[in-house]
Amino acid sequence: MHSRISARALNVALGGWRTREPAYEALADGIRLLCLDNRIAARTLLPAERVLAETLGVSRTTVASAYASLRASGHIDSVRGSGSVTTAQPVRGEGTVFAAPGSVDLQQASPSAWPGLAGVIAETAADAATLVSRTGYDTLGSRRLRAAIADRYTARGLPTTVEQVLVTAGAQSAIHLVAEVLLARGDRVLIETPTYPHAAEALREAGARLVAVPVTTDGGWDVDRLREAARRTRPAMAYLMPTFQNPTGRSMDEAEQNAVRAVAASGCAIVVDETTAELHFGEGMPLALADAEVVRLGSLGKTVWGGLRVGWVRAQPEIIRRLHAGRPARDLGTPEFEQAVATRLLARMPEILPQRGELLSAGHDTLIGALRRALPEWHVPHLAGGVSLWVGLPAPLSAPVVLGARAAGVYLSPGPRFAVGGGHENRLRIPFTAPPPALERAVAVLADVWSQVNAGIAPSGPPPVDALV
Repeated sequence: MHSRISARALNVALGGWRTREPAYEALADGIRLLCLDNRIAARTLLPAERVLAETLGVSRTTVASAYASLRASGHIDSVRGSGSVTTAQPVRGEGTVFAAPGSVDLQQASPSAWPGLAGVIAETAADAATLVSRTGYDTLGSRRLRAAIADRYTARGLPTTVEQVLVTAGAQSAIHLVAEVLLARGDRVLIETPTYPHAAEALREAGARLVAVPVTTDGGWDVDRLREAARRTRPAMAYLMPTFQNPTGRSMDEAEQNAVRAVAASGCAIVVDETTAELHFGEGMPLALADAEVVRLGSLGKTVWGGLRVGWVRAQPEIIRRLHAGRPARDLGTPEFEQAVATRLLARMPEILPQRGELLSAGHDTLIGALRRALPEWHVPHLAGGVSLWVGLPAPLSAPVVLGARAAGVYLSPGPRFAVGGGHENRLRIPFTAPPPALERAVAVLADVWSQVNAGIAPSGPPPVDALV
């Protein structure tokens, strides 16, 4: 049995797909990008040509031609009598996409590893005999690591004990665990749009009904919408990134934080993702949401290395007990070796964070300078921290720009990838975590693709069939 996507759902996911002529190629590009971004999973049955044509308000010939283009590029298979089904896109190479020489992968917003990490790993390996003497199954986390995490919160002005910390296999694991344990199917959850897409996926997987609250680089959080959504829907939870929000890079001011506190007072659990909160390199550290009752998620993925899968939840002891009781259904604990490495790293964060700030500052300044020189008509924000720019395009052409860039060896994710309920076709998330020369090359490609797309010319070359997010 294949999964299905209805014509109505596909129409919503496509958003403003009609960005160039011929229309069938614009439609094919839109569906192709949904497949490459995994917003339509492999082996999903697409709507029948007639039904999709009626929903989109185009001729059946347009849809048939789009499906033919998708078959030619290897994104769907069609069997007479069975319909058109999306294909699995193979992963090759060392990353998430096939990396040809000279390509730049900006789909992952993670900096390279902290230079001292290899030495810390070697130091930890010298104590391997002690590590392997333990059972290796620990769904709460090592006491030494939990104490180190608690001490860092306490130093930030948020007194914390080891009983308030649970260690996970990365922040994504923490998000899934919190969603599965603290939510009931059908619960409403407030969430920013745009947002971290894998968080939205985890909440939906737990059966949540998402209620979107807009956030922008210039205006911040729409406080009126936040209050109205909370009053109207009575949410069980709010998932927020109040410091260096992904992808906008925006941080909450005091008025916005007070609005969140008012929502919490109505009985809504506030879950704060702080995975990017310490990546500061500008003037003035943002105001932290310091409330003790907030459920906090953290990790070392952005501050140290994406390959170090260690995250944590900081919450009141009764919530930690619930998470601990519910965890074995998902996994049996975080590896002992990674926890031992993480314990050593936390003691060196005063050394690590300034280095990360310098690295990200160089990428930020390089990317902003290159974009403003090559694409002055694009809206390019200036940030004080985080990992990416939420760039505004003069027209809703995010999808064709991304496809054209992929054909030239630069891999990005389009604005709608970060949307909750559609939109953001005029936005691109561009991480500044890559080395400056790679960022300059990426901008040169974007400038060339933009000139073609903006002139109504199809980007040259088909997109690679093995690109995944």
